[in-house]
Amino acid sequence: MIATCANTLWLAGCMAESARFHRASRDIAEEQQRLLRAILAANAETEFGRLHGFSSIRSYSDYLQRVPLRGYEDYLQWIDRAAEGIPNVLTRERIRLFEPTSGSSGSAKWIPYTQSLQREFQQGIRAWIADLFLEYPDLLGGQAYWSVSPVMAERRTTPGGMPIGFDDDTAYVGGWQRRLVNAVMAVPGDVRLTSDVDAFRYVTLLYLVRARNLRLASIWNPSFFSLILERLPEWGDRLIYDLRQGTHSDPRRAAEVRHALLPGTPQDRHVRLWPKLGLISCWADANAAGPAARLADLFPQSRIQAKGLIATEGFVSLPLAGCDGAALAVRSHFFEFLPVDRDGEADSQHSALADQLDSGQRYSVVLTTGGGLYRYQLKDLVEVTGRWRQCPLVRFVGRQGHVSDWFGEKLNEAHVRGILESVFSEFDIAPAFAMLACDNGGAVSTYALYLETSAPDATLQRAADSMEHRLQENFHYRYARRLGQLGSLRIFLAKGAASTYLNACSSRGLRIGDIKPVCLDRGDGWSERFRGRFVEELAAVRSAGIGDS
Repeated sequence: MIATCANTLWLAGCMAESARFHRASRDIAEEQQRLLRAILAANAETEFGRLHGFSSIRSYSDYLQRVPLRGYEDYLQWIDRAAEGIPNVLTRERIRLFEPTSGSSGSAKWIPYTQSLQREFQQGIRAWIADLFLEYPDLLGGQAYWSVSPVMAERRTTPGGMPIGFDDDTAYVGGWQRRLVNAVMAVPGDVRLTSDVDAFRYVTLLYLVRARNLRLASIWNPSFFSLILERLPEWGDRLIYDLRQGTHSDPRRAAEVRHALLPGTPQDRHVRLWPKLGLISCWADANAAGPAARLADLFPQSRIQAKGLIATEGFVSLPLAGCDGAALAVRSHFFEFLPVDRDGEADSQHSALADQLDSGQRYSVVLTTGGGLYRYQLKDLVEVTGRWRQCPLVRFVGRQGHVSDWFGEKLNEAHVRGILESVFSEFDIAPAFAMLACDNGGAVSTYALYLETSAPDATLQRAADSMEHRLQENFHYRYARRLGQLGSLRIFLAKGAASTYLNACSSRGLRIGDIKPVCLDRGDGWSERFRGRFVEELAAVRSAGIGDS
C-alpha cells in the first residue's frame, strides 16, 4: 500500500512535465530555439558570455559564428576558475557541486552542476516516469530497485572548497519526488556507503531477496546485475539465515527464498523470487546489447527497456513505450548534431538541428546546457531510428574518437564493433563478454580478443582468422602488421570476464554506474588480469600429444 501510494504520487507529480514534453514534441524547432534564447539570456553577463557576445546573439547563425565547438579540455580554463570558487565564470547561477565522470580510461572530468542543469535532468526523468507508469500501470503496485553506486572514496572538494559528487544517485530526481523514490526503494541508498565491493553486492542481494513485491528494476550496466544474481546459490544459506535474524526478521520470506533456491534453472529461481518483476530498465544499446539480451533470458517474466542516452554532462534521450529508439529530450537542452561517416569521423563544418535530422544517419551529439557548457562536444554517437511526432528517435551506437593506437594502427571503436557483430553472426558465437585490446606481453605485440563463450576452439580459431582479415581492411592496422610491429590477432578465452572487468575499473576509482561495456579498450595487460588462456595454447598442447589434463 505504501509503495502504491508513493508511486501514484510520483506519477501525479510528473504529469505536468509530461504534458509539456508532449506539446513540445509537436514543434521541436520552436522549443529548441526558446531554450537557446533562455540559456544565452540568463548567462550573458558571465565571463564566458561577455567574451562571446551572448547579449547580441539574435539567431542560431549568430551563435555558430560567436561560439566554437569545444570539448572538455577546451573548457578547463573556465572550469578550473569555477572550481576555485570564482563566481560568474560560466553561469550566473551558483555552482552547487562538480560531478566527476570518466570513461574506462583517462583522467576524471568535473562537470559543473547548477540548479538549472539539475532541473533539465528532472524534466527528462519526469517525462520518462510518466510514460513508464501510464503504459505499465502494474509497476505502481510494488517496490523498485533503483541501482545505487557504492562510494569508493572519501567525500572530496575542489580547491575552492566546492563539493565533488552527489550524495547518492537519487539526487538527480530532486525535491519532494526524491523522498517518494526513497520510499519505494527495495535497496536503500545507504547501501552506497558499503565500500567493499563484495560486501556491497551481498547487502544489495539481501535487500533484493527481501523484496517479494519487486515490480521494477532500474539499473545501468546489465552485466553488474547479472553478476550480483550469480551469487544467489553461493550465498543462499547465508541469505536465508540473515532473513531470519534481527529486528527485520521475516521467516515467511526466508522459507520462500529457500524454496526458490531449490534445484532448477536460474530463470526458475528468478521467477520464484520475483514473480511480479514486470520491467528492467538498463543499457541495451551498442556494446550493452549482448549483456542486456542475456539479462532478458534470465528474467522471462520481465520486459527489458533500453535506457535512453544519459551522460553526466546532459540528459539526451528518454525511452517511450512502443518506440524503436529513445526520444530526444527536446525540453532539457539545446542540441546540435554533427553528421558522422562510416568510420566514425564527425563533420564539424555542417551541424544540424533537432528538426533537421535524417533517419538512418549517424550523428555526434553537441550540447548547450544550463550548467555552463556551450556547444559542448559530448562525443557520443547516435543513429536516428525514426520520429515520434516531430521528435527524433535516436539510439546510442558508440563513442566518437575512441581509438586504440599503439603503433599507428588507429583502431576505431565503431569499426571494431561492426567487425565483432559480423564475425559473431557468421560463426554463431554469442559471447557473455567480448573486448578487444592490445597485448604487449609477448615477443611481438598483438591484439587479443577477450571472450567468454562456450564455442569450441576450432570455431574460435576460424573466427580469429576472419576478424584479422577484416581488421586489415584498416590501412593503418595493415601497415603495422606488414612492418612487423603487430602480430596476428589472438583469442583469449576468459572465465568470469565481466566480473574481472568491473572489478578492475572499480579499483581505478570509477563508480559502478559509470562503467559501461566496451568492445575496444585502449589499455594493456588484460591477459594478466583475466583468468583463462589463449586459444592456441591448448591447441599446441594437443598437437604435441600431451593431452588435455
